[in-house]
Amino acid sequence: MAEKIGTIREKLQAAAIEELPALFSEYADDERAGVQAEITKAKKRIAAYEKEVKRTLDLQRYEREYAAYTHICGIDEVGRGPLAGPVVAGAVILPKDCDILYINDSKKLSEKKREELYEVIMEKAVAVGLGYSTPARIDEINILQATYEAMREAIGKLSVVPDLLLNDAVTIPGVEMRQVPIIKGDAKSISIGAASIVAKVTRDRLMVQYDEVYPVYGFASNKGYGARAHIEALEKYGPCPIHRKSFITHFCEV
Repeated sequence: MAEKIGTIREKLQAAAIEELPALFSEYADDERAGVQAEITKAKKRIAAYEKEVKRTLDLQRYEREYAAYTHICGIDEVGRGPLAGPVVAGAVILPKDCDILYINDSKKLSEKKREELYEVIMEKAVAVGLGYSTPARIDEINILQATYEAMREAIGKLSVVPDLLLNDAVTIPGVEMRQVPIIKGDAKSISIGAASIVAKVTRDRLMVQYDEVYPVYGFASNKGYGARAHIEALEKYGPCPIHRKSFITHFCEV
């Protein structure tokens, strides 16, 4: 009796990529349209996987170019634009043989994918550092200088000292080690992409916590950015302690 198509579908969906070719051979002579349709889907899955492997290899080109360095650290920040909350910087040193797929600019990933990758990065990274600059500090020294401070803090919190920094677009003042600024680096370097994910997930989780303390502003959904509901709440209720006073003068008195 022929195996049910539903059973074959489940086998193909559950199989690891490297197991699929053997299953293709097993069902090659099964002429049922449903079986062949499932095999076609599985072959598309292989093609998508191979495309991602190639993209990830391309994402490692800067790491290969500077392979003579022992500990290459990617640096990125999240939260320069919001009206509320801190700016958060991430510093990540990945292993030389890093095999993490799907890393990208955190803004190009879904929240679910960022959360999944955050856990993988935290598990596999050689070292991870995080730096923060508060709204008060942002108001005091401006967002750019506050971002630099957060980046220096993130580097300083690494358990391993890097000998090269790959930065998303900027050169950080007050840092002695060699730096390579890369425009749109979070989409061009696997190390910077990893740093952007770690920083983004960390900041988003903070903003969800702040939403519980200051619920009228919708921080859980807008993460402190200038969404319409956030601005309307600012106009109605005024600022809370985590608002950046220098960012909200158009919307309310500070």
